[in-house]
Amino acid sequence: MQITNSASRFTNHVSRITHHVLRIWRKAMAKTAQVEVNDRGLLSSLQEFFRSVLESEGMNAMLVPRHLEQKNVIMPVLISDPEQLEGADPLAPAFPVNGARIVSKLTRKPSGGKIAVVLRPCEIRAFIELVKLKQARTDEILIIGMDCPGAYSNRDYVRFVEEKGEEGVARFCQDLFLGKGTDTERIELSPACQSCEFPIPEAADILIGLLGMDTERHFMVQALTQKGENLFETLGLSEAGEPKERQSAVESFVVERKACRDKMFAETAAGVNTLEKLTAYLSSCVNCYNCRAACPVCFCKECVFVTDVFDHDPSQYLKWAARKGAVKMPTDTLFYHITRLAHMSTACVGCGQCSNACPNDIPVAELFRTVSHRTQEAFDYEAGRSPDEAPPLSVFNENELGEVVGIN
Repeated sequence: MQITNSASRFTNHVSRITHHVLRIWRKAMAKTAQVEVNDRGLLSSLQEFFRSVLESEGMNAMLVPRHLEQKNVIMPVLISDPEQLEGADPLAPAFPVNGARIVSKLTRKPSGGKIAVVLRPCEIRAFIELVKLKQARTDEILIIGMDCPGAYSNRDYVRFVEEKGEEGVARFCQDLFLGKGTDTERIELSPACQSCEFPIPEAADILIGLLGMDTERHFMVQALTQKGENLFETLGLSEAGEPKERQSAVESFVVERKACRDKMFAETAAGVNTLEKLTAYLSSCVNCYNCRAACPVCFCKECVFVTDVFDHDPSQYLKWAARKGAVKMPTDTLFYHITRLAHMSTACVGCGQCSNACPNDIPVAELFRTVSHRTQEAFDYEAGRSPDEAPPLSVFNENELGEVVGIN
């Protein structure tokens, strides 16, 4: 266990600065291409690009969001047949599951093949945390990240498609990437997406840039790692500069999201700043544990809340009721959430899947993001920022806290 002091925080601070400098340098040196959009539109052009990746030498499969035969359902699908990419749709504002856990299943042990994975920025950041927690490997995968416009909740996405149709999805992306915002009169993006300041997949091997691009004509492909450069050369992409409008579009997008984030932090903190308020905030929890199952960085092989520790005898409930006069059922709901906050707030990437999975629409994501932001600030740590940063509480330093215990 790591007891973090000023020395270890300084180490993380140096690591963060080094990562920031390297990121700027890599971005300046990155190979960049502008891929022409065909007559059928942006989605068709992306599907063509994915096909070229899947058909490249040594690639065995691709994990990508794809329409299923069931109505209005999009899920990650592992594809080996390039013909099956016709239904791929990474642009749809649907986010039914954080793909980091799926990629973890695909990479925890050697698979004997190479897989390209198309992920949102928060999925990439969660995957980096899982790699650091020894739950995943990077050896056999190529990460393709796309600028993320955000997504609706599962329920709202179904409503969105029913009201707007397929043309609505295309218009959603075009308006958002050109800085025109979204139609929020009836349906809003999930709170996690509205407050996410990480729309650019900086930790990908290949970045597909859409913000600030004229997506009726081009999209950007940028190689961010050696793996990405190798694919760039294999596909024979022609280098072209990054459009000058892109940087300002990204900055404007991030400023807007940070404003939403800070407002969410303030409102959430005010709503849970006493035990009574926190109890009320979580009062409709039924201990379904959906939030735990949906969280990409909650990985314990055995959760204490499904062990005998919380399998109370019937007489215990009667004793509690007799002592208090009344006891809410099911019990332990507040303790469950506090335990999860203490357990994984250092690794939370704010993807919002906990709220997406809640049957009673408790704003779990807002609470976890607010607490995890403060926790990570305290450790000078940002979940998913860099694979080189050790997670807080994971390393023991022999000479830590000498000023506290009085040993020089």
